Amino acid sequence: MRKNITPYLFLAIPFLMYCIWVIFPILQTFIVSFTKWDGMTQMKFIGIENFKRLINDKYFGLSLVNNIKWMIGFVILSIPLGLFFAILMDQKFAGHKIYKSLVYLPMALSFVVIGQIWSWILEPTGGIVNAFLNFIGLGNLAKPWLSDPKIVTYSLIAAALWRQIPYAMVLFLAGLKNVSSELVEAAVVDGANAFQRFFYVILPALKPAMVIAITVNIIDSLRAFDIVFVMTRGGPYYSSSVMANYMYVQAFHNYRMGYGASVAVVQFLITFSFILLYLINVLKKEER
Repeated sequence: MRKNITPYLFLAIPFLMYCIWVIFPILQTFIVSFTKWDGMTQMKFIGIENFKRLINDKYFGLSLVNNIKWMIGFVILSIPLGLFFAILMDQKFAGHKIYKSLVYLPMALSFVVIGQIWSWILEPTGGIVNAFLNFIGLGNLAKPWLSDPKIVTYSLIAAALWRQIPYAMVLFLAGLKNVSSELVEAAVVDGANAFQRFFYVILPALKPAMVIAITVNIIDSLRAFDIVFVMTRGGPYYSSSVMANYMYVQAFHNYRMGYGASVAVVQFLITFSFILLYLINVLKKEER
């Protein structure tokens, strides 16, 4: 009996802490989303009114669209570029370890630090980007990157990709270690060129790493907050707002805790659906 109980005893404290810091706040958020509450006075139950209001809230719709843009940018750009750098850094050339460390360096920084760095880089007057464009004679391409509603979201995505691409690279580097050298050598013997070896031997072997990279990037894009908050606060006029940022503004700036919680619930359900799809995919593979 002691032998059977011991593993659960080791898991008891971590599981208790997980319930306190994760499960309970999630349940509490669901409860608050059905109320009208300013965080100080007594809660008033209003049913699904907050969710009805979300449907007609253009700023929430804009935040949702921006999150979709983040998702597309993270998947379409960070995955291929991460794979490219992984294959490049997997080669043995002079100084490859130094270059690998330099590419990986942004992963050592938080999004808050990265947001501050890129705020300096994208400054309209003293920023490196506009200064470089002026230096090479392309001053007409210089933009107010963080104050133009049409391009601000794309500027934020570009800044976030500086950290996200190395993350994808690390996942693919780990996946490349599982590629059978015998299969690659057999393909060479059969006369396959570099592109054929990549598409028919290496890429299929990277499928598990690809699934993980896509899933993680989608989840990261949906929970984007810190870099948006540091660089633009969601402005100008909510043009760069994402769901997490809009939730924060509604809950802690406008003191609409119930409405902010409803935004958080929608964000959680969307994120959880992708996590659930990933878990289903993993369980199917284990059954095989």
